[in-house]
Amino acid sequence: MHFNTKSIHVGQEPEETTGAVVVPIFQTSTYAQPEVGKHKGHEYTRTSNPTRDAYQACIASLENANDAYAFGSGMAAISTIMTMFKVGDHIVAGDDLYGGTFRVFEQVFRDFGLNYSYVDTTDLDAVANAVNGETKLVWLETPTNPMLKISDIQAISAICQDKGVLLGVDNTFMSPYNQRPLDLGADLVMHSSTKYLGGHSDVVGGVVCTSHPEVSEKLKFAQNAMGAVMGPFDAWLTLRGLKTLGLRMQRHNENAMAVAEYLSNHKAVEEVIYPGLANHDGHEIQKKQGHGFGGMVSVRLAGDLAAAKKFCASTKLFFLAESLGGVESLLEHPAIMTHASVPEDVRAALGITDNFVRLSVGVENIEDLIADLEQALGSVA
Repeated sequence: MHFNTKSIHVGQEPEETTGAVVVPIFQTSTYAQPEVGKHKGHEYTRTSNPTRDAYQACIASLENANDAYAFGSGMAAISTIMTMFKVGDHIVAGDDLYGGTFRVFEQVFRDFGLNYSYVDTTDLDAVANAVNGETKLVWLETPTNPMLKISDIQAISAICQDKGVLLGVDNTFMSPYNQRPLDLGADLVMHSSTKYLGGHSDVVGGVVCTSHPEVSEKLKFAQNAMGAVMGPFDAWLTLRGLKTLGLRMQRHNENAMAVAEYLSNHKAVEEVIYPGLANHDGHEIQKKQGHGFGGMVSVRLAGDLAAAKKFCASTKLFFLAESLGGVESLLEHPAIMTHASVPEDVRAALGITDNFVRLSVGVENIEDLIADLEQALGSVA
């Protein structure tokens, strides 16, 4: 079954009682049992819920995973992954992470005895050298947030297998339409489903997919024990979003490429970072491991902080807002917004400068988007 067919049909058979073709919202906390110790498949919604089950079955199929676990947010998903480890365990992570991930690693789980090392995961030797006897996980974002660096998932998977450590990939920026890390050797893949999976900026969630039996068992236990689950209505909204994921990602890919090419030729732009451009360092790797280049474009303006603020305030269709992956276009200033929790010296080393802006290119008409960028860049000039 092909991707777009799976997104519409897996886990979404007509409802047995009425024949409804849309999975119902089972908005219930508990379930009546016919006798003591015997239930009809569900006991309590923290443990399982038919609407969440349908969503989990669908996203697992799209990531070619055996199992999926839906959480209340992307950070709840990452935090639950971290509970698989114990005091003294070591995690190797990319040096260019979403600010919230860096914050929870450094300000929460380091205090619980986990140790973190940050390396440029585009450098395979750096990854291999960072793994030590206490390492239990290598954590990748690819593309990274916000520098859009591309790491070779298959090559890093080989390193992890050789050293006996798990590989986890945050696949939020690509979605399973553009990239399926489990097929490339990853042990688990995580999404902030708030982004492309939901796709309409109206629901917050996270999900972890895996085919690794031990990882699946630990995640299932931790999810139920801690209760960081996605509610039925949020699961229903995200499942609705999955139905059009393939269609939306096609347009995101096309629009982002057009925006990147336009900005590359604009005198008010110093640098454009987009994996779809041939001059991107990770272009060939992404061509090999993916099925598209995504909807995220990062831009360094030919100006200072004041110019960046003016540009961000001048767009009409690109809304100034955190988050990404919705049908509407967004832009944000990482140094002040999404990555403010990253220390200033770390931001500087990564290239997250005051004139750096991140674009989430939506599915609007591309002529309108480019006209909006043109007038905003003109206001800066």
